[in-house]
Amino acid sequence: MKKKTYLLFLLMFTICVTFSQKNQNKYSIRTIAFYNLENLFDTINDTSINDEASPMMELKSNRSKVYWDKIDKLASTIAQIGLDKANTSPAIIGVSEVENLGVIEDLVKNKHLVKNNYGIIHYDSPDKRGIDVALLYQKKYFKPIYHEAFNPNIYKNNFKVYTRDQLLVSGYLDDELIHVIVNHWPSRSGGEAKSRPLREKAAYQNTKIIDQIRKNDPNAKILILGDFNDDPINSSFKNILKTKRKKKNVGKNDIYNPYEDLYMRGFNTLAYRDNLNLFDMILISSPLLDRGKKDFSNYKMFQAMIFNKRFLSDKKGKFKGYPFRSFSNGGYTGGYSDHYPVYMYLIKEKK
Repeated sequence: MKKKTYLLFLLMFTICVTFSQKNQNKYSIRTIAFYNLENLFDTINDTSINDEASPMMELKSNRSKVYWDKIDKLASTIAQIGLDKANTSPAIIGVSEVENLGVIEDLVKNKHLVKNNYGIIHYDSPDKRGIDVALLYQKKYFKPIYHEAFNPNIYKNNFKVYTRDQLLVSGYLDDELIHVIVNHWPSRSGGEAKSRPLREKAAYQNTKIIDQIRKNDPNAKILILGDFNDDPINSSFKNILKTKRKKKNVGKNDIYNPYEDLYMRGFNTLAYRDNLNLFDMILISSPLLDRGKKDFSNYKMFQAMIFNKRFLSDKKGKFKGYPFRSFSNGGYTGGYSDHYPVYMYLIKEKK
């Protein structure tokens, strides 16, 4: 009797797995991601920027060894994002805290990523330390047709704040036109309240970019991603970008933030001085939103997540459970980044 029960269970399990696999095969799945790479600087002193302030340049020895170890760890991490459902690394990934084009080229040429043939879109930003944002894309999935860097033109007490550009890249994800804005907004240096107006101005620059996109593409599919140095409930999102937490409240020209719900449920992408924050996000415009109709004839968001695998977290000491960072107290820790990556699946029914 037990043998028959086992065989029946095995048969039902096999049918369920087969059905699930067939059901999966009906969809194209593309991963969109963002990752703050925590001070990915090379080992060469660039006299045109203040790279001496970077943790890499502060190291007294073994800079080259540290650099290549960090490159390998970051590439290995990126290679795993979205792998379980998309069967490949992200089709598109925005990155921040990169010093220059050279470090990104080293990253995509690493053994973990080289087979995926990533293209790079990068501009040198006016940031005083020389840290930039960039977009990486698998050439077989995404074809860029336009890109531009926008200086947010932020001033404080009549002095210009030299912060990161906002990068716009438009192109075709398979056969669908999408627009991606990569951000790294001003930090909370000096405190959240004191620095809040800087991020509100950065958010306002995003609204201007969105307006520019919609002039030529009224129903534009827009992904806004980055390290915003603000949580989803802060004024930069709720008052300037006017982001929505619930799908049912998203109107035609609204922006949906799936990470607000994750934040309210206690999730985070970084931790600092015992504060947990969710600064890293991917937001979408309404044409990428499925409103429960299960219409995936075009690319729609399926799921938004935080890539917080155990190996990316510190396993001991007072920072146990925090993102396992690369640098601390002037030394190299052997970690990955002080931020977790975030990612989103876009899915579409195969024709």
